[in-house]
Amino acid sequence: MTWNPGKTIRTAADLFKKDAQTFCPTACADVSGGEIIECVNNPVPVEPLFTGAVVKVPVVLAELTVQFNVNSTIELPEPALEIKNIKKRLKITQCLLLQNTNMLFIKGFVRKNIDYSTRKCSTPEGICGDIRHCTVDIPFKCTTPVIFNVMEPLPVVPASTNEFQYFGRFDVKGPQFAEKDELLSGDFTEYNQISTEFFNELPFCELVSSRIVEFDEYLNPLPPANVKAPFEEREFKKIEEKMVIYLTLKILQNRQVAVPASDC
Repeated sequence: MTWNPGKTIRTAADLFKKDAQTFCPTACADVSGGEIIECVNNPVPVEPLFTGAVVKVPVVLAELTVQFNVNSTIELPEPALEIKNIKKRLKITQCLLLQNTNMLFIKGFVRKNIDYSTRKCSTPEGICGDIRHCTVDIPFKCTTPVIFNVMEPLPVVPASTNEFQYFGRFDVKGPQFAEKDELLSGDFTEYNQISTEFFNELPFCELVSSRIVEFDEYLNPLPPANVKAPFEEREFKKIEEKMVIYLTLKILQNRQVAVPASDC
């Protein structure tokens, strides 16, 4: 074999790089299928405790419906012609029963997703545009007295701190004391204390249902300025809304409950 100085020698690394590009393209894997229409299952016998037990479970203290009256103003980011739809979701961020009282503190908001139509072009006979949306949170909060129509919550057990001393005998010196005199008192050279802390179960809330009655009104609707449009069409940016919210909830507390024995 004659060596040619003008010929490029291909090394093993060059060959491997070319093969890798050939057999390993950018999209190197594709998975399809994998769907199973029906899975088979077999019931497993349950082995309960028949001898009875003491369990710690949430116990219902009260169930009530709270009414919130909300009045707010929403400003859209652009002029709108018409509200097409409003989807609402109630969110509660705080539901706290103040211990040793019957006052319930509630805080939350209504998440509203507003679909509205806009004007892109118009003539005296019609208007065309886009459907857009705006999502806002309407906050509310209140306090309400609770009637425990099931059972009262457990009373709060406060923490306690008690100091105690040991008896001590101490020598006394001085011209006014005899040789056999002693100071009999609590030992003031030490400090002893018993601290007791109780970890009480805090009542908590569970939402059952909500109902929102709503009235929305456009503020200052005006005809589109400096354009031709049907005479009855109006544009607006602000909405004044009034909502009455009915929220049904349960107040619960973790309690120890005795479950009797069963022979089922």
